[in-house]
Amino acid sequence: MKLLNRSLIYLSLVFFIIIGVWSFIFYFNLKDEIRDSIDDGLDNNRLLILMKTHSDPSLLFQDEFSGNNFKIHPVSKESALAYRDIYKDTMMYRINENDLEPVRVLHSAFEHENDYYRITVISSLVEEDDLIEDSFWSVVWLFIILIVSIVVVNNFVLRKVWNPFYDILNQLKTYRLEKNKNPIEANSNIKEFIQLQEASNTLINHSKKAFQSQKEFTENASHELQTPIAIIIGKLELLLESNSLSEEDAEAIVKVISITDRLKRLNSSLLLLTKIENNQFIEQNVISVNALTTDYLSNYEDLLEFKGIKLELDLATDLKIKMNASLAGILLSNLIKNAISHNKKKGRISIQISDEEFIIINSGLASALNSNRIFNRFEKDQSKLDSTGLGLSLSEAICYSYQLKIEYSFVNDEHRFSINFKNILA
Repeated sequence: MKLLNRSLIYLSLVFFIIIGVWSFIFYFNLKDEIRDSIDDGLDNNRLLILMKTHSDPSLLFQDEFSGNNFKIHPVSKESALAYRDIYKDTMMYRINENDLEPVRVLHSAFEHENDYYRITVISSLVEEDDLIEDSFWSVVWLFIILIVSIVVVNNFVLRKVWNPFYDILNQLKTYRLEKNKNPIEANSNIKEFIQLQEASNTLINHSKKAFQSQKEFTENASHELQTPIAIIIGKLELLLESNSLSEEDAEAIVKVISITDRLKRLNSSLLLLTKIENNQFIEQNVISVNALTTDYLSNYEDLLEFKGIKLELDLATDLKIKMNASLAGILLSNLIKNAISHNKKKGRISIQISDEEFIIINSGLASALNSNRIFNRFEKDQSKLDSTGLGLSLSEAICYSYQLKIEYSFVNDEHRFSINFKNILA
């Protein structure tokens, strides 16, 4: 969820609570004010009626409402003196409305020419209920208008304010240390966005220095390590040609050469892995996966024939991708070599190439491999002493650098590797 939308939710909840509490308080205050106003009106009507009784004594015998808003009953002196003014709400049948309606009632007592009476004065509450209902809907509409206003402000005003943030974010998403040279820039005079821009550029500068140092180390290591290893192998091979060596010494030298050669391949693989992870293979070409596959298979014809492996090819679709040629060769050759070297005699290899996918399936001596560890560095078959255990790690690193997905599964006692090239189709 975007920050703006989350802010909108929080603001809506806050407004809902504030307006709800305010409406609750407003309702009771309004109700009290209306009641006070009606009570004042009832008391005023009572005084006016009492004044009229002096000029019109017949009012003292008004014992039914009969269209009037009051009635009077004679009572004893004791009852009148003990009586206190009472205001209350009740329901009364109104002829003109033909229904029960809420009214406010005042019960009081008074004395007239030494006689005592009880008076009841009423006032309709219908207008008050209408007023409360109108007030309620006014509050509801106020809440709706506020929410709509927040949405408008959120989508037009705040979004414009946040544009520099999204601009910086988009630049960071597409920034590449090996390609981009210009710093992150955002046109804004807002302090927080300026600080974000400065922090981003500081981090990028540190990353560039680390990237450059690692790149130089890789290049230096590649040169400095390969040379002495090649010299060691050369010296050992010369020593092996000496006539004075015994058979045991010659066997020992052969083992040392084998170990040194493995060290050379291990060093090359680790340096290659580092270069891949540092995105140092920038050049890209349009490559035919079909042509590259058949080319590498031709290199292993003798080995396939020697192990009696049956090869099945489904190359009906010419799959072309945009990728670094060296990395594409390493990726496919590792999978093909893996399928051959870990296969059994008279086994099977099936290669299928579709519109966007490369699939290689092979039989093997081993059962299902651990899919969570198979791409880890130095994860290998312990019986293969000459293996570096980096082949599949290199393949995964290449796929990761191009945002490709490589998957392993074990189906029908066969190992299956698949790569989807959808992201880099030519």
